Amino acid sequence: MARKFQQFGPIYREKLGVYESVNIITPRDAAILFQAEGTLPERFSVPPWVAYRNYRNKPYGVLLKTGEAWRSDRLMLNKEALSPQVVEGFVPLLSQVGEDFIRRARAQAGKSGREYWTADFTHELFRFALESICHVLYGERLGLLQDFVDPEAQRFIDAVALMFHTTSPMLYLPPALLRHLNAKTWRDHVWAWDAIFSQADKCIHNVYRDLRLQRKSTTEYMGILCSLILQDKLPLDDIKASITEMMAGGVDTTSMTLQWAMFELARAPAVQEQLRAEVLAAKRMGPVPPPRLHPVAVTLQRYITQEVILQDYCIPPKTLVQVGLYAMGRDPEVFPKPEQFIPQRWLGADPKHFKGLGFGFGPRQCLGRRIAELEMQIFLMQILENFKIETMRAVEVGTKFDLILIPDKPIYLTLRPLESLL
Repeated sequence: MARKFQQFGPIYREKLGVYESVNIITPRDAAILFQAEGTLPERFSVPPWVAYRNYRNKPYGVLLKTGEAWRSDRLMLNKEALSPQVVEGFVPLLSQVGEDFIRRARAQAGKSGREYWTADFTHELFRFALESICHVLYGERLGLLQDFVDPEAQRFIDAVALMFHTTSPMLYLPPALLRHLNAKTWRDHVWAWDAIFSQADKCIHNVYRDLRLQRKSTTEYMGILCSLILQDKLPLDDIKASITEMMAGGVDTTSMTLQWAMFELARAPAVQEQLRAEVLAAKRMGPVPPPRLHPVAVTLQRYITQEVILQDYCIPPKTLVQVGLYAMGRDPEVFPKPEQFIPQRWLGADPKHFKGLGFGFGPRQCLGRRIAELEMQIFLMQILENFKIETMRAVEVGTKFDLILIPDKPIYLTLRPLESLL
């Protein structure tokens, strides 16, 4: 997409497989697009996810619903996942998980015999993200930050990775065809979602059982699922469907964003020291800069319901329009010196509107946005308070698309305890 924007300009139409879309790159055009999305915006539906639910007769969650059914569920879930009143309750839950990761990192550094921990942190961050999202959703811990990981939890971790991996080819090949052919991609996709729903059902059952037996205290925040069940304003099947989607979608995306963020900080030691000084001075850190160079979502999509005119280009209703997030983040017309990691660029006086769209925008923005933002902010604060992040300077890491943006090779990072540097 980045190359095509350079070739064709800021707006171009293309067809990939069975999908035709208009692709845009400028923040101004993105603003016009979202101003026209209306009260019932519709995003790309991810056909293989829909196909699996139809195949297994599973209910749709808020991610896949449309129309008034989506709107009614979303308004209720917003109160539990996005409102400032409930977000405060996430902080102690996420802090506990972060503190456990710090203890694990210190233990690993001690075991190394070199007083630092060097690793490809992909799986470690995946386990951390799953532990975090489950603590917020269910108010319970899975114990994933121990040396031994429960086989069922590891099965879920493998399933999420496989689910994302098998989704990509089925964006362009009809899932119904692959199901008819009993293709391995379809079989793997079904196995992955079966495992995801199985793990989610187990967690939901435990919470529901504890509530019925009054094992959970009602005087402190117990997690999103408990709150929804106690309010009894959504059918339990709808609650289960949306919670499962949040559980599956809140792991790979957050863990990969954290990996990219740590990589950028390791390659910019001066920026890392500035942020560390801020954290140590006030035990706080400003908002985490949007993942501009490595956004997990490569595009942001909407099906428009009315005619939209962008730069004299008329786009008819029912057209899929995609904002190129990766391409925008590397466009010098939008971000001067785009390849440089300069968090301060977000603090200047120039307009920032529609430049940081990693979590989407408007009524269909990411439901787990506040959880993810808090999770990453607290985690990076705790890491910077305890460790220096290092990596090999000469190593260049590219990207590849596997439904989300991932490194094309392992990223090896070193966590060096600050006291060992004294």
